[in-house]
This record gives sequence, structure tokens and C-alpha cells, in this order.
Amino acid sequence: MSTPAESPDATRASLTGAIAAPHTLATEAGLNAFRDGGTAIDAAIAAAAVLTVVYPHNVALGSDLIALVREPDGKVHCVNSSGWAPRNTDAATLRATFGHALPAREVHTVTVPGGVRGWEALRSHGSRLSWSDTLAAAEAAAAAGVPLAPSVAWHLLHPENADLHGTADFDRVFRPDGQCRRVGDVLRQPELAASFSRLRAGGPDEFYQGDLATRSIAYLQSRGSRLVPDDFADFHPEITAPLETTFGDLTVLTSPPNTHGFILLRVLRAVEELGLADPLGADFGTVMRLFHRANRLRDDLLADPRQASVDVDALVHADLTKFAPIGHARDSVLVPNGDTVGVSAMDSDGYAVSLIQSVFYAFGSGLIDPETGILFHNRGTSFSLDEHAPNVIAPRKRPAHTLMPAMTLQDGSVRHILSTMGGQGQPQILAQILLHATRGASAQSAVAAPRGIVGPQSDGATDDLVSFESDSSHATRESLVGSGLFLLEVPPKTETLGQANVVFAESDGRMSAASDPRSDGSAAVAHYPRISPNS
Repeated sequence: MSTPAESPDATRASLTGAIAAPHTLATEAGLNAFRDGGTAIDAAIAAAAVLTVVYPHNVALGSDLIALVREPDGKVHCVNSSGWAPRNTDAATLRATFGHALPAREVHTVTVPGGVRGWEALRSHGSRLSWSDTLAAAEAAAAAGVPLAPSVAWHLLHPENADLHGTADFDRVFRPDGQCRRVGDVLRQPELAASFSRLRAGGPDEFYQGDLATRSIAYLQSRGSRLVPDDFADFHPEITAPLETTFGDLTVLTSPPNTHGFILLRVLRAVEELGLADPLGADFGTVMRLFHRANRLRDDLLADPRQASVDVDALVHADLTKFAPIGHARDSVLVPNGDTVGVSAMDSDGYAVSLIQSVFYAFGSGLIDPETGILFHNRGTSFSLDEHAPNVIAPRKRPAHTLMPAMTLQDGSVRHILSTMGGQGQPQILAQILLHATRGASAQSAVAAPRGIVGPQSDGATDDLVSFESDSSHATRESLVGSGLFLLEVPPKTETLGQANVVFAESDGRMSAASDPRSDGSAAVAHYPRISPNS
């Protein structure tokens, strides 16, 4: 829901904090961080940590993180904590084993999980709470148990995840009696709670150099992984300047490669360049063609710029009006569902965070260490095995990544904080929310509005197909019909078209926050007396 601040004067006597997350317990943890004297950074991390417990189909301790963080002096940093492949990676061996592509789930798709180091890096930009306090709610939730959320229960039964049923480690957590847990069943994870306890006591190094690292590596190696202790110990996030462009009177910020943030910026600029008067209605088909072209550029050219030649300027300024050709209709396919969480947070002291954290496919690799309770992502499946592709797997290389936080500034002040799950459709979801917002929509209206996404987004979709919600306007439908793209109508408010969480700020200091009705989340703006975090 969206909750306006009571008055701009409230920021003078109290701290105003706003947060939106895809599960109510995560939002509650973020609000408690504000209450205890923390900043938006503390609130975002506390929420993300709880999500690793309550939303394990989308995020886990064994996941990646990419975030934007804005400090009170106006500086904005991108924290890219996407993990790398093992130093002993050999693409030729993987090609001989798997053929032209890595499987969706297999131990070789597990790269070093970057999430915990990402939390550490975020803290360096303005945390006020202790590391231990920030993770306390997550440990408590894992130990006491939480009612299984509807989204988790749905994904347990989804055909995409049937391959996990019957595997010992997965069944122990999610199918203890041979049947999938149901909505409301209590999900207790005592091993994960113990891992959080060790992590709170030992700090981030515990995950990368301590007993947790030793255990994780041993578990993954027992399944055939080439990850070694140095792969974990040597890993650190990359802190960079964000990519940016202007859109109207806004400066739009997002993450650079190895992420596909450039797509959001390029399409927004194209909307202006083409003078599209109704990009969410009569011109929506053209917007989808622009994204269709940008998606092809991503698939052909995006890679880790530390190990591949990536011309960022060419991507940001590519001519999208040279529309990509449309192929022939193909058979329905299953596509990754689940994948990601987005948390947006802001406070009246000037801190703001867009945090995206992910296991990629629902439940990631499906590998869950029985001793630590840590579930590991499968982001490495995004690597190519084509030796000529920029995104070919290589030692210590990061895969092309769909995670992309976003925010906007107006005259140097934060205007919108945007975060979403949605895999390859994330730039499209963020663009549509921002287009609604710049046309006067409230935070809640912007995230709840009908969407369409071109590309393999929902079951039955291909890269030439637009999945659009059935409550889309007549003008939108007519525009899509005229686009030449294939069309797939899906139910309203379907989770497969993403779960977005946003915070909007007005020039007078008022804030509103909204969580997507496609999730199990909530959003709030609250005021707390200013206290010392240690009082």
C-alpha cells in the first residue's frame, strides 16, 4: 500500500523512513531498522536478509546482489556484487559435457554468491546499526518459522520446479513428507538460523573465509563444483558510477554492464526522440518493438566488461528504430519464474537504496546444504558456451546479469526509487512504472497498472512474443496488434510480469511507497523519534 508522510515538518523532529518489499515480514524488518536508529541502508539490508528466509524461491544467502545507494551529499554509487566463476573453469570441458549450453540447474551454474559481500559494501555508505542487529530479524524468522507465502507455495507446484522434487536436500526443506508445503504451513529452517547466528557473530568474512565458507565449498565440491577457497576469499564487489541519462526533467540512474541496465536508458531516450505521445497506450506497440531490438543487442553483446570488450557507449546510443526482424511462431516453452527480489528504501536524512538480490530460477540451483541450510543460486546458467560469444564462461568472469536497480533524480534530489523482479523483463517493468509516474500516477497506481513484456517472460513466450495482462486498455491492445509481434494474453496482476517495489519523493519532502499487488509484500512510510542506535 502507499502511505504519505504526515507533514514535511516531521523530518525536522524525527526520522522519516520509507520502504517497500515483496513480503510483509521484510517490510516490518525494514521499519524496525528505522525505529532503532538505522538509515535506509540498514532498512534495505534488514529486509533483504529476512527475504532470504521467507522468499527462498527468489532469494537466499547463496545469491547475488546489485544495488544503487545514494548518500546525503548527493553521490550515487552502484554496488555490483554479482559473483564470478571458479578460477579453474574450463569452457572446453563444459562444452564437451553439456554441448552448446549450460543446463538450467546443475552445480556448475553456481558462481560465488555475492549477496553477503554486497550487504557489507552497502553498509560502508552510511549504516548506523551494527552488522549483528541488521541480521537479527532474519535469524529469528528462520528459527521460529514463518507461514509459507502464497508465492512460494505456487512455485513449489510449478512444472518448472518438478525436477527438484525427489532430491534429498530440497525435499528436506520444502517437501518433508513427500508433499509440497502449502500456503500457511510453518516453514522452519533451524540450520539456516544457525548460519545466520554464525554470520552475525563472525561478520561477512564468515561467509567467504570462515567456517561457513569451508562448509559451503565442501558441499558444492561434493556435487562436482570447481569452486575452491580462494574463489570465495578473493571475491569483492565492484563499486562503480551508475549509468545515467536524462528523461524529461529527470536524471535516470541504473547499473552498468555486466547488467542490462542500458536497455532502460536507451528506450526512455528513444521514447523522447520519437516523440511518442502515448507510450502506454496507442504507442505501446512501438515501445515493445524498441525493447525487442534492445533485447537482441543484450543477447548478442552484453558481458562482463572486465573480461570482454563491451562498448557501453554503443549500447546506450544504439539505433533501436532499426527494428529487429520477427521470427516465426514457435512451440510454447517454460521460462524461468521466481528469480529475484527488489527492495526500495529512503529516509529523510538523504539516504536512498534500490537493492536487487537474486537466485535466478525459482529456488536457484535447488542445491541446499543440509548442514548450513544455505540455498545456492544458478546465475551461472546465463553464461554462454559459445567460444566466440562475449558472454562465454571463463575463470573469475561474471555472467551477463538481469539484475538492475534504478532511481531518478530531479534537480539533484531523489524523485523515484525503483526495484523489481522479472528476469529479462526488468527494464520494461521499470520503464512502464516510470512512464506512469511521469504522467501523474501515484506510487501505488504505477506499480499496479497493467503491463506487457516482450521476450521469454511467461510460459509460452519467446523472444518475439509480448505477454500482456488482460486488463490492458483497448488502445494498448490495438497498438500491440499493429506491432507485428506475437501476442500472449495473461491474467491480470500475474507474478510472471514482475513484482515491483517503489518509493516516490516529492519536492516538499513528502514520500509515498508502494508494493506490487503481484507479490506478498507491503510498503510503508513512518516517522520515528531521533535516537542513538545504541541507546
